[in-house]
Amino acid sequence: MKRRFIQFSAMMLAVSVFFVACNNETDGKETGTQENTVKTEAVKQEEPVAKNIVETAIASPDHTTLVEAVKAAGLVETLSGTGPFTVFAPTNAAFAALPAGTLDNLLKPENKADLTSILTYHVVPGKVMSSQLTDGQKIKTVNGAELTVTIKDGKVMIDGANVTAADLDCSNGVIHVIDAVVLPKK
Repeated sequence: MKRRFIQFSAMMLAVSVFFVACNNETDGKETGTQENTVKTEAVKQEEPVAKNIVETAIASPDHTTLVEAVKAAGLVETLSGTGPFTVFAPTNAAFAALPAGTLDNLLKPENKADLTSILTYHVVPGKVMSSQLTDGQKIKTVNGAELTVTIKDGKVMIDGANVTAADLDCSNGVIHVIDAVVLPKK
């Protein structure tokens, strides 16, 4: 009888282990899926978030003058904000092509309003990708004036400045690099 009890117990133990194993296998698949989902979400969270417009400009060796001007105009906080913004960003060479003394004069504290007007002429509220631009389109800027888009032979120009790099995605908008400083019409 003792022997039968041990056999019965062993058999019940084996059956219990079998059922637990089968149940865990099903749960394991569901849990595995949940774990995979959690792992996927964790990976998404670990992916670097795109830099904002100012951080992107700071990271570009071709936009140090623009960054200096944005700082002088007191626009860092605004362009680092939520947005979204579209920035047509002149390169250092574009600023260097201005008439001699123009940039130095604009960077003076007493000319902050003029500098701000010029810089906000390069900023459009909203996120405008290059695919949304059309020939002859007028785009209202943050300073209130309008930029004119020209598309010829597949090349995009903003008020006559060539777009040399488009759709640089940022966390708070997009940057399009241009090869000239565009000035608002007075």
